[in-house]
Amino acid sequence: MQTKSWSEIKDEVYGKQGSERRDNLERDFEGFKIGLLLRKAREEKKLTQEQLGEIIDKKRTYISRVENDGSNLTLKTLYEIVEKGLGGKVKISIEV
Repeated sequence: MQTKSWSEIKDEVYGKQGSERRDNLERDFEGFKIGLLLRKAREEKKLTQEQLGEIIDKKRTYISRVENDGSNLTLKTLYEIVEKGLGGKVKISIEV
């Protein structure tokens, strides 16, 4: 039995990089990572979702949704959460 890498499995199941299905997977994964990063930062600041929500004037349920799936997050809200709510800075890079 041959062991396959994660990259090989993604190629087989979702198609090669550049295909629509693979690009959608990668985009969704990036949103998921943003949510995890926000949760980690909030926990390091020892804030509850409720407390963070109060700081940025959002409901706890919204904070929960963002942490579980950051893909529907606007840049404006990302900046509010990170800068106003967590006292951090947002860095964004674009690859062309």
